[in-house]
Amino acid sequence: MDWGTELWDQYDIIEKHTQSGLELVEKYVKFVKERTEIEQNYAKQLRNLSKKYNPKRSGKDEPECRLSSYQSFLDILNEMNDYAGQRELIAENMMMNICIDLTKYLQELKQERKMYLMDAKKAQQSLESTYKQLDSSKKRFEREWREAERAAQYAEKTDQDINATKADVEKAKQQAHMRAHVAEECKNDYAAQLQKYNKEKNQFYFNDMPLIFNKLQDLDERRVRKVAQGYILFSDTEKHVMPIIGKCLEGITKAGTNVNEKNDSLIVIEQNKSGFERPGDVEFEDYSQGINRASSDSSLGTPKGPMDLLGKNRNKNFWLFSKKSKKFTPERIMPTVTEDFGHLPPEQRRKRLQQKLEEICKELQKEVDQSEALGKMKDVYEKNPQMGDPASLASQINQTSQNIDRLRGELNKYETWLAEAGGRGDTLRYKSHTFNNNGAHDVLSPDGAHSDESTPDPSQAIYAEFDDDFEDEELTAPIGKCTAMYSFPGASEGTISMQEGEILAVVEEDKGDGWTRVRRNNGDEGYIPTSYVTISINK
Repeated sequence: MDWGTELWDQYDIIEKHTQSGLELVEKYVKFVKERTEIEQNYAKQLRNLSKKYNPKRSGKDEPECRLSSYQSFLDILNEMNDYAGQRELIAENMMMNICIDLTKYLQELKQERKMYLMDAKKAQQSLESTYKQLDSSKKRFEREWREAERAAQYAEKTDQDINATKADVEKAKQQAHMRAHVAEECKNDYAAQLQKYNKEKNQFYFNDMPLIFNKLQDLDERRVRKVAQGYILFSDTEKHVMPIIGKCLEGITKAGTNVNEKNDSLIVIEQNKSGFERPGDVEFEDYSQGINRASSDSSLGTPKGPMDLLGKNRNKNFWLFSKKSKKFTPERIMPTVTEDFGHLPPEQRRKRLQQKLEEICKELQKEVDQSEALGKMKDVYEKNPQMGDPASLASQINQTSQNIDRLRGELNKYETWLAEAGGRGDTLRYKSHTFNNNGAHDVLSPDGAHSDESTPDPSQAIYAEFDDDFEDEELTAPIGKCTAMYSFPGASEGTISMQEGEILAVVEEDKGDGWTRVRRNNGDEGYIPTSYVTISINK
């Protein structure tokens, strides 16, 4: 069934219906635009939220950043940021695939509908024009016919009048004949116009308007199909990103499962262990026989505890929990930060000194690489003066040389402090480089004597590492064995991994720093947390 047949007389209804359909498309486009704005605002708020709780660059160096719970929280923030990106993608795809596409299609439909309505108006105007011509010819025919009747009656009356002359009678008859002829022509014209109008009327109602109505029907059906596709895209756009959103949510779940409370506790121990021994017993001071401040033979050479190490607090009681007091006292003043980190507990001092040494080594490596590059560049300039002036590099070479000397001094200084702090680990050795007057490098041996070696290849490492201290010695006999209560990854340098339930040989007992040296059956040695194992020492 089509509109041209069933709705041939409902032009106004069809015009109103098609207009209403186009308004529905406009309404849906506006709805989707507002949805995209909601998605964009939601994504923006999620990004701001993630940024708000993400630590600043300086805050990422805080000790808490190493904790698995903290790292998992950062992973959640990153996943939320990715999730926000997917919400933005939904908004972008909806805008491109629905709003822009439907808006463009809507304009095309409006132009097409306007053209069909104009064709209908033209056909209507043509039919109305033909009807006016028909009406005009009909009225003329009516008027001329009445005139012809009056002329005939006048001629007949004149013919019967005895007083009328023959000429008057003849004239009246000619006038009547002429009027009758004109009336006959008007009759024929009216008949022709009527035939023409009926033909155009049939063409209008049976051909022209049904064709236009059918075209409008096709337009409306295409509009309905297009808006239905827009409805489907509204859902498919979000379905398309659901797998990625699912991965973001899986990442959040994984972040939760990655939290390891045992490792976090171990990290807290590593970061905050002071290395102090527990305070010893307070000695009895017999005032009746004079104060005896001498230490017992059993405690000679052994610190009593933090009171012996803290100097000015030696005569004060050592409390595990600091007493909170609003009153300002000299004891509440924070210790002065020193270059050798002497203000820190022994264990923390060793770690900070080791960290500082690594930073100096990296910086020294960078300066040495730069000096080698400058030396090579100077050689190229000397061999090819057109490429540059060798003297222009003198200031840079001199500055680099000064930086290397300064860094070597700092390296020796911090190595000395690390040795004083009882540092354990790899000792860094480097080869000295000096500049001759030509900017070339002279290689010095560790004792300061010139060697015959040529300038080393920049690709070779400047620093060589000694093997671990326990690798340089003969294998010592085990003093016991231990069983792992928990798994330990052994990610840090000098440590060894172990699995829960694994049995290892004890090579060296805990010296108070919380680490025990063990050995596997295959000869691998390393340190493990003492609190992670049960130890049985041979008697």
